[in-house]
Amino acid sequence: MAEWPPLPALLSRERAILAFNRRVLAQAQRADVPLLERLRYICIVSSNLDEFFEVRFADFLEAARDGDAGASRRELLAVAAEAHQLIDDQYAVFNDELTPLLRREGIVVLNHADRNAVQREWVDRFFQKQVRPLLVPVGLDPSHPFPQVANKSLNFIARLGGRDAFGRANGIAIVKVPRVLPRVIRLPEELAPGLQAFVLLTSVIRAHLGELFPGREVEAFSQFRVTRDSDLEVDHDDVKNLRQALRTGLTTRHFGLAVRLEVVNSCPDELSEFLLQQFALPEQALYKVNGPVNLVRLNQLIDQAEAPALRFPPHEPAWPERHLPRDRSIFARLREGDVLLHHPFESFEPVVQFLREAVADPEVLAIKQTIYRTGSESPLMEALIEAARRGKEVMVVVELTARFDEEANINWAERLEAVGAQVVYGIVGLKTHAKLLLVTRREGGALRRYAHLSTGNYNPKTARLYTDIGYLTADAELTADADAVFQQLASQGRTRPLRALLQAPFTLHRRMGQLIDRVAEAARAGRPARIVVKINALTDAVLIEKLMRASQAGASIDLIVRGACMLPPGVPGATERIHVRSVVGRFLEHSRVFYFRWGEGNDDEVIYLSSADWMARNMFRRIEVAWPVRDASLRQRVIDECLVPYLHDAQDAWEQRPDGRYERAGSAGPSAQQALVCRYGG
Repeated sequence: MAEWPPLPALLSRERAILAFNRRVLAQAQRADVPLLERLRYICIVSSNLDEFFEVRFADFLEAARDGDAGASRRELLAVAAEAHQLIDDQYAVFNDELTPLLRREGIVVLNHADRNAVQREWVDRFFQKQVRPLLVPVGLDPSHPFPQVANKSLNFIARLGGRDAFGRANGIAIVKVPRVLPRVIRLPEELAPGLQAFVLLTSVIRAHLGELFPGREVEAFSQFRVTRDSDLEVDHDDVKNLRQALRTGLTTRHFGLAVRLEVVNSCPDELSEFLLQQFALPEQALYKVNGPVNLVRLNQLIDQAEAPALRFPPHEPAWPERHLPRDRSIFARLREGDVLLHHPFESFEPVVQFLREAVADPEVLAIKQTIYRTGSESPLMEALIEAARRGKEVMVVVELTARFDEEANINWAERLEAVGAQVVYGIVGLKTHAKLLLVTRREGGALRRYAHLSTGNYNPKTARLYTDIGYLTADAELTADADAVFQQLASQGRTRPLRALLQAPFTLHRRMGQLIDRVAEAARAGRPARIVVKINALTDAVLIEKLMRASQAGASIDLIVRGACMLPPGVPGATERIHVRSVVGRFLEHSRVFYFRWGEGNDDEVIYLSSADWMARNMFRRIEVAWPVRDASLRQRVIDECLVPYLHDAQDAWEQRPDGRYERAGSAGPSAQQALVCRYGG
C-alpha cells in the first residue's frame, strides 16, 4: 500500500483568532460602512480580545508552562507580539481615522484640555455629585495592602508626593472605579451648541484626581485594567450540586489568575513595573494603549449619539408569509412539510409564535427545550414558565456552564423549577450546545411530535444580528430522534440508534469523517467530488487531515470559515484544491452547513445543518446535533442562500493564504448579506 504524501503543518489557533480580529478591525476602516458602525467594530474587537485573553490565552499560557519550554515560549512571545501590534493598530484607527471623522460630523469627545470654563464647571459638579461619593482611594502601606482588583474593572494608580496625615511618605495609591458609574457622559446641548459632546469618565476622574488626596501632590498616575482567567473551574467528579457550585464560582471568577495588564501609554515605567509585580505578570503581558483602557465602553457613546445617517439602515426581518402564513396554525402547516427559516433575513418571531401556540393549545401535552444562551430577558422562557403553570409537562435542559451566561441561566433554571418545570443540566462534563425544541400534541387519539432545530441560540436579540438557520418540522424520524436525545439528557441512559440526527459526542465526528472519505473515493474514481462547509471555526486535527487527503485525491473543497481556521489552503501537492474564505459583514456569520457530493445522481449528495463547529470541543466535549435536509426544494434553498452567495461574495469576503494571512476577495462586487437583505425586502 502506497504511503500517504506528507501534509503541511497546521496553522496556529491563537494566531488564527487574532487574524479574525484583524478582519473585524478592517471593517472599521471601510469608507462604505457608516461611521458609528465603524466605531462599533472597534468595540467588537476589544470585546473579542477580552475573551481571547480571558479564555484562550489563559489556556495557552497553561499549555506553554506544561509543554516544551523553549518552543512554547517562542510561540507565546510570537502570539503576544501579534496581539500587541493588533491593539496598537486598533487604537491608531480609533485616534487617527475615526475620531477626526466623528468630529467632522459634530460628535466630539472632549478631554480636560478641550473643555471650556463652563463645560469644566459642569463636569466638576457632575464629579462632586455623581462620582466623588463612590470613590475610595487607598494609600498603600503594610496595613493597607494592594486591594483586590476585579477582572476588567477600571482603576487608577497614582504616585504621591509629600506626606500623609500621619506624617508618612507612603507614595502609591489605588483608586477603584465602581462599575455602576457610566463610562461615557453626554454634555447638555446648551454647553456645546451645534455639537454632540461627550466626556469619558476616565477624563472626569483624571481632572479631579488631586482632590482625592488632599495635602498630597499627584506626581504621576495612570488608568489601569487587568484581564484575568475567567473560565469557571468545577470539579465534575466531586461536585454534588452543579448549580450551587457555579453560583459559588461566579463570585470568585472576577479574581482569577491575571493574564494581561493595560495602562495608558503615558504611564511611567516605575508604576507599570509595580503593577506587573503585583499581578505576577511578565513584561510581555503589559499593554500600553493610546487612549482609554477599555474601548468596549464606547458602545455607550454609539447608543447615545443621535445620528441615524451614521448607522446601518434599519433592518426589519421579514415574516416568511409564503412558507408560514400568519393566519394558519403552525402545527397545521408543518403537517404539510418542513419550514426553513433564515435569520436575520427572516424573522425569529415564528419560533416564538410556535412555542406560544403550543402553550395555548389544550391538545399540547408536553414541551421540551434546550437552553444555551437566551439572555436575561426572554419571551421563550416566559412562555415555558406559563406552560408549566398551565399544567403541561415542561422539561428544560439548561446549560449552566454556557460561558458568561451562567448567571442568567441559573436564574431561569430557578424560576422554571419554582413553577414545577423539570429542569436538568445536561451531562456532567459535556456542555449541551444542541438547539432543540420539541412539542408533543394529542391528535385523534394518537400523539404527534413537532420540533424546531437550530444552528443558533434561542435568543431573539442575537437572532437579529447573527446569521442562523432554524428548521421547523413534523418529520417522524427527526422528532423521534429529538425525543430520544431529550430522554438521554434526562436519564443519562443509552438510547436507541438515531435514524436521522447525528449526535456528538457519539456519531457526528465519525460521520463527518466518513463523508469526507466518501468524497475522496469518488474523486479517485473520477466521479464528481465536492465539499462545501460553512462553519465558525475549523480546528479539529482529524477532520483537517481528512480534508487534506480528499484534496490530494482530487476533490474540490470550499471552506467558508468565519473565525479561526488551522488548515493551510493552497499548498502545492497537499491542499491546492482547498479554498478557505471568511465573510465579515454587518451580521455575524453563525450558521453551520455541511455539503457533500460524491457522484452525479440525486442520491449522491447530502446537506446537514448543525449546532456544531468542526472543533474537538464540539465533537467530543459537547452535546451537539446535526440533521439532514431531505426535502429537495429546501436543500436547494440552503445551497442558493447559505453557500453560493458566500462563495461569490466580493465585498465582505477574505481569502486565506497558505501562511494564514488573509487578503480581501474584492471591494466592489456582490455582498452575500446585502443580497439576502434585498431578497427578503429589508
